[in-house]
Amino acid sequence: MRGPRTALAALLAVWLLSAPLPAGAAVYVASQDGGAVTRVDRPAEAAPVGAGPAGLAAALDGTLYLTHPDRSVISAVEAGTGRVLRRLPFGIAVSPDGRALFVGDWQGGRLVRIDARSGAVEAEVALGPEPAGLVRDGAGRVFVAERGGDSVAVVDGATMAWLARIGVGRAPFALALSPDGRRLYVGNVRSNDLTAIDTAALSALATRPAGRSPYGVAVEDGRILVTNQESGTVSVLDAELALTATIPVGRYPEGIAVADGRAYVANWFSDDVSVIDLTQMREVARRKVPGGPRAALALPADPGGAGR
Repeated sequence: MRGPRTALAALLAVWLLSAPLPAGAAVYVASQDGGAVTRVDRPAEAAPVGAGPAGLAAALDGTLYLTHPDRSVISAVEAGTGRVLRRLPFGIAVSPDGRALFVGDWQGGRLVRIDARSGAVEAEVALGPEPAGLVRDGAGRVFVAERGGDSVAVVDGATMAWLARIGVGRAPFALALSPDGRRLYVGNVRSNDLTAIDTAALSALATRPAGRSPYGVAVEDGRILVTNQESGTVSVLDAELALTATIPVGRYPEGIAVADGRAYVANWFSDDVSVIDLTQMREVARRKVPGGPRAALALPADPGGAGR
């Protein structure tokens, strides 16, 4: 069995694309034990990126950013080639223009904005305990799951001013925005449920059951997909948060990404990626990747060309 889930973090955050993905999106998975990033929507080799990548984010120019929590660094990787461009001494999340990284400091209870090229700290704001998943919306607001506080913090990404705190379930971790940005969905690991937040009112709308230890969330065509670590399943909920399907996948699923009518699920303990057909609502393939896949991310095109 893998060791304890210490750290997606000393420092961890993830920025997710909220716009619908066009055909031809590229899906990447980061493997913590294997020290690699792999493109999984087609046969490809893994690209080595250094030990322990756990979190994954991207800029629209095709640069991938990976956290290495045991080393407290970020790798910036060219998506098309897998080439490591530079390393920075912090965690991740990235603005669409690729100029700024937003960092959730798990140990320090803060959000930090840093320069994506130099790693220099530009600004920071205090948060609640154990900031985990992070998402940035089209208005430039940053939503951060405060795992130790059972809440989601909202911060203005430009001014780094604290805007709000929203109560959710127990130990929130993963966040995903609806394509129109009007709803934020929060996976609550310890209460085994999902909270929907109204992003205009900055208030919780409802909390409904998911599976055991919901750890990853994605939104596709009005459906919310939730990976359940301890259940080894993906829960599918509709816009009203009613459970419509439960799909078995690999062992200890974590990250999930959606592209071209399929969902890709990183199965940490079985060292593979489940491919789910979202029309049939079942797993149609299982692809081996380097050990310990944890994070998954879809880019809206193939900005790096034909790479890994």
